[in-house]
Amino acid sequence: MTVPAAIDPVRARRLHWHCRRGMRELDQLFERRLAQLLAAADLAGIDRFERLLECEDDQLWRWCMGRERPDSADLAAEIDAIRAGDQA
Repeated sequence: MTVPAAIDPVRARRLHWHCRRGMRELDQLFERRLAQLLAAADLAGIDRFERLLECEDDQLWRWCMGRERPDSADLAAEIDAIRAGDQA
């Protein structure tokens, strides 16, 4: 995992670890999104993504599958980005 100089490498490793949810599908979605954010050195996106990772797995799964939407506009935008990346 290559980490741009603007990103704290300890934080990047911690986020990478938190992407491991124990559900292969979520793991892949989140690891792909983290790689995109790190490549773009998108600090605001990384902050949103970190907040997203604080949510419960069952809720994340429903959001990522499009069954429900987060109430927070920031989290909804992050879910949209994850889903768009999955369809690319």
